Amino acid sequence: MTNLYPDSPLGKTIPGIPTGRDVEWQPLVDYRRFDVSETTIHGAVAWWSGDKLIHSFGGHVLCYGRSMMKPLMVKVFAKELEACTWEQRAIAVASHNGDTEHVAAAMSLLPEGEHGLMLTPLDVPLIQFGRQVRRPRRWYHCCSGEHAAILRGCRAKGWTRAGYMLPQHPFFSTYLDQLRRFLGSDWEPLRVAKDGCGLPTVSNTVAELARLYAGLVRVKDEDWIWEAMVRHPDLVGGFNRLDSTILKACGGKVIAKEGADGLLGMAIEHPDYPDGLGIVIKIAHGWNAQAAWYLARAILGTLGFPLRNPYALRRQKAFLVPGIVPPDLLSKLEQIPTWDDWDPDQDRWVYAWEDYADSGRGQMA
Repeated sequence: MTNLYPDSPLGKTIPGIPTGRDVEWQPLVDYRRFDVSETTIHGAVAWWSGDKLIHSFGGHVLCYGRSMMKPLMVKVFAKELEACTWEQRAIAVASHNGDTEHVAAAMSLLPEGEHGLMLTPLDVPLIQFGRQVRRPRRWYHCCSGEHAAILRGCRAKGWTRAGYMLPQHPFFSTYLDQLRRFLGSDWEPLRVAKDGCGLPTVSNTVAELARLYAGLVRVKDEDWIWEAMVRHPDLVGGFNRLDSTILKACGGKVIAKEGADGLLGMAIEHPDYPDGLGIVIKIAHGWNAQAAWYLARAILGTLGFPLRNPYALRRQKAFLVPGIVPPDLLSKLEQIPTWDDWDPDQDRWVYAWEDYADSGRGQMA
């Protein structure tokens, strides 16, 4: 029986499991005010193609894949969910905002009499507009579509639905087999933890996560998952969500999925990478959609996929770190601005303030 509480507020050292203070996070993007860095966003980036790690910038950091793994988790039930509508399939891999269309699609996966089986935590919509007030409901939780899909898939497979969120359930062991397809038959997770929604999540390095996403490209036509995400990108995330925006911008050649905490996975079909390309970004301090957006725009831009900038910073500018792309793409990275023509510098005055300050001091003297 494991301890219910930590032994020390400083944490303990466990052989083979480095913590965030043991690894060297890399700077990915920094926000500068008149040339001085005010905020530096650290993290890790990994590029994988075929059986090779082609670029790593801190990519050996260990983390949990969380919701970024949904396109792989739902593969367990790809056959059982074939009869679903495209909307139902898309919500099955979603981390949605909890809008009306998201809730409706998730609820439609189960007959009303089985809604009580769905056990996501009580939650409110991820994004609420104006003065809306919502009473917490399980269906508002961003993972409700996945949970409903798992329950529907378990019924079709003849698996018990009691305990579907436990690691000893057949769903989880079959999901691990899906991961071993791409990571090797002898792969085992160092840790299995309880995700925010209650399902098990496993530890992987950022490079391993990129390898999994490269595998999604190679098997994109074996089931409906890729097409469902491309057909209904706004069900996968929602309004102004980064993964939904990437899905819409890349013409069906890229599927993207965000994951807590601070993850973005991109599976990319590209002629320069015939064995598939997987790129994963991990933000060290957790979910930061704006920083991840700058990074995704830069990386996709070097590969020929246009993506708009996020909304402008306030009196700052974002600047990219060269290591986020392989060296042979650096010249392309340098051509991708992190600002727009409607986004002028607001972090300085348009005159030399020193001249006026000097004259003011003279008058005071």
